[in-house]
Parts: sequence; structure tokens; C-alpha cells
Amino acid sequence: MSEASKGERVADWFDGRLGIHALGRKYLRKVFPDHWSFLLGEICLYSFVVLILTGVWLTLFFHPSMNEVTYEGSYVPLNGIRMSEAYASTLDISFDVRGGLLIRQLHHWAALVFVAGMLTHMMRHFFTGSYRKPREINWLFGWLLLFLGLFEGLFGYSLPDDLLSGTGLRFVNGALLSVPIVGTYLSMFLFGGEFPGEDIVARFYALHILVIPGIMAALVVAHVLLVVYHKHTQFAGPGRSERNVVGAPFMPVYLAKAGGFFFLVLGTLTLLAAVATINPVWVYGPFRADQVSTGAQPDWYLGFAEGLVRVMPGWEITMWGHTLALGVLIPIVVFPLLLVLIGVYPFVESRLTGDQREHHLLDRPRNHPVRTGLGAAWIALYLILLAGGGNDIVATKLHLSINAVTWTIRIAVFVLPVIVFVVTRRICLGLQLRDKELVAHGRETGIIKRLPHGEYVELHEPLDQARLHTLTAHERPGELLQREP
Repeated sequence: MSEASKGERVADWFDGRLGIHALGRKYLRKVFPDHWSFLLGEICLYSFVVLILTGVWLTLFFHPSMNEVTYEGSYVPLNGIRMSEAYASTLDISFDVRGGLLIRQLHHWAALVFVAGMLTHMMRHFFTGSYRKPREINWLFGWLLLFLGLFEGLFGYSLPDDLLSGTGLRFVNGALLSVPIVGTYLSMFLFGGEFPGEDIVARFYALHILVIPGIMAALVVAHVLLVVYHKHTQFAGPGRSERNVVGAPFMPVYLAKAGGFFFLVLGTLTLLAAVATINPVWVYGPFRADQVSTGAQPDWYLGFAEGLVRVMPGWEITMWGHTLALGVLIPIVVFPLLLVLIGVYPFVESRLTGDQREHHLLDRPRNHPVRTGLGAAWIALYLILLAGGGNDIVATKLHLSINAVTWTIRIAVFVLPVIVFVVTRRICLGLQLRDKELVAHGRETGIIKRLPHGEYVELHEPLDQARLHTLTAHERPGELLQREP
């Protein structure tokens, strides 16, 4: 029997039990549009894969215990120092395990890129309107991945039990204690007693390697399946409509490009891990409850949460014999609300506009000035709060008063988003007028012609049909305000 016939028999065996022939015929030739912005989602996926692979490797060497040991390892400056097993094993991974520091830094860099990729990916979906029907559920899946990713990162960099992560946990403890009535109980439950407790590392470890990754993996699978089911969105262009997708087939074109892009992402992350130090825990030393790391800053994606607390006045009120620390309580309420605004926006927009139609063509951001302005305003608010999270660093580096920096940020929190919204909206309207001029008169050529009566005019060249289609394939302002019967 020939080798080919054996392969056919194996394929027939699987096809008779799994129906892979019908599935392959339907999905392996599925068309994917070709646009650079679609690579943002792939960066998220590939970074997540790198996180899983490096995380599994790190679990083989990390000891999630707060039992005290005396360090006797390769890093001489800390020899003889009492520290937790978690911190000691992190030092061992960094200095005594072959390739340990590279894998550990690769894991951390992949986490930063993963969250950055998710935020940028969602921005692309927001500004192009791809979250509209029938993709609202998939938008929520992506939003949940972003929300979980923030806390997954917090739990991850808290595991080494170094002075920097311990300072961050003190921040978490203070936030929990500010919750009325149950704050003390929440803190005791999480830390296993008075801060810093004895169980925090073990509990965060279980959440970090098991609970949250499992939920995120399920959400990633569901997210990809819904993308396949709903088909890809695409930008307007010749031959493209709400009922078709123009692009390359999954097999072999898209699969080859996706495979190559995975190795580009992996190579870039590995290069970063090899040449750029991140989270050097040996510099900070082990956590001690009586010490605070100087210039302590969380990873960038949680910097805006710390900024909320730093710029908030230290207000306190007393009600029914209980003191409410509003300086902390208000920020921990505003923090999730800023994220919730992202998750519920598709439903709010659909409700306000009365638009219940299916949308498979993407919008140019300029054609929806209000939506684009709102997105830009949210980003401005996020960035100003991120600066607030490092107000001490800003003041030190720029040789400014920290009080002046703090008050500037307090004012900017309320003023800057409004200014950004107005300016962005006006820019979008201006770009619309420019597109209108291009459609009506064509492109300027730079050629000056003198008319018979002596007037000088610049000649315009008509746009090609593809460009005209791109500039005109959108709804007129106000159409979405008309409710369908």
C-alpha cells in the first residue's frame, strides 16, 4: 500500500468521526481582508501565546510561599538576608537557572505588549465603529479580556514579593480598607490576616496561573470563533459591500502571513527581553512592611488608577460614627467606571441613535466626529491620570513643585477632555469639508493656467474611481438619527 493511500485512509477515518472535510472546505478558504490595522489583534493573540508558554516554564521554578528563608545564592549583595521563598526563588530564576532571566523578562515584556495591544486593538474597533450589530457581544468579550488583563498583570508583578510590588500591595490594602463597613474584612480575607499577611502570594499565584488565565483563554477562543462566525469587517472600497468580504483566503495565504507575523512578534519580544531590563527585583530588595520603595510606579496600564488617588484631595467625612476616606474611596469607584464606559458604549450609541442595522463596513473616524471626539477625550483623560500617577517623577525630572504639578493635573482632569473633544470634533468636520472639496473639484496639480480674459487658475485633476468611492462611501450626517420603522 502506498504512502498516499495511508494518508487518505487516516483522513477518511477522522472525517468519518469529526467531519473535518466539510469544516475544512468551509473555513480553510475563508476570506480575510488585508489591512495593517488588523495586525493589532494578532499582536494581542501572539503575545498571549508567549505569556502562556513562558508562564508555564516559570511555574516550574517559582515557589509561591511567604515562609522566611536566608538567601545564599549567586547574587552576593543579598547573601545572608532574610526573605520570603517567593523572592528567593525569583532571584534563583534570575541568576541561577539557565535562561531564567531571559524567560522572566520575556514574560513581563509580553504582558506589557499584550495589554497595550488590547487597548490599541479596541481603539481601532471603537474609532471605526466595528463594535456595532452584530458584534456587541464580541466587543464585551474583548473588553472583559482587557479588564482581566489589568488585574492579571497586578497579580503577576506582585508575586516576587519584592519591595516595589509590596508597595503596590500596600496601595491595594489601603483601597480595600477605604470600603465602608466591609473594608477591614476584605483586607483580612485577601491577605490572610493583618497586612501583609501570610497567604497573599499563594492566593495571587492561584489566581495568576489558573483562574484568570483559564477565563481569558476561554474568552480568546470565543472571541476568535465569533470573528469567524460574523466574518471580518472591512473598509469601504470598490467591490466591497455589507454582504461580502474582499481579501485573501485563510489557506494558504493568510496562514503563511500569520505564521510569519507570529515569529516577528516573538522575535521582537525576545529582543526586548535580551537588551532591555525590566523589573530588576534584586535592586529593590525583599519587601519589608516598614519600608517603601522610592519612586515606586506600577506598570503603565495601572498608572491611571494610581493617578486617581494621587491627585484626589485627602477628604474625609464622618457619618454615623464612621470615617469615610473619600480621598481613596472616590478614586476606587471612578476607576472601574472609566472602564465600564468603554464596555457599555456600543449599547448606549445604539440606543441614542436608534440604529439596529447590521454593519460590516468600517467607518472613517472623520465621518463620525462625536464618536471620535469622545474616544479622543477618554484617551486624554487616561493620559493625564497616567501623568498624575507619576507626579513625583514629573516634578523631580522637570524641577517643578509637586504641588503645582498635582494642581495642574487636578484642573486638567476636568478641562483637558472637554478641550480635546471640541478640537477633535472640529478637526473631523474640517477633514470632511476637505474631502467634499476633493470630490467636487479633484486634486490640485500645482499647474497654473491663464484664462483668455486674463484670470489665473490652478488646474485640478479628477480623482480615480477607487479614491472617489472611499471618500463618498459613508452615510450623510444625521442618517443615524432617523429611527427605522
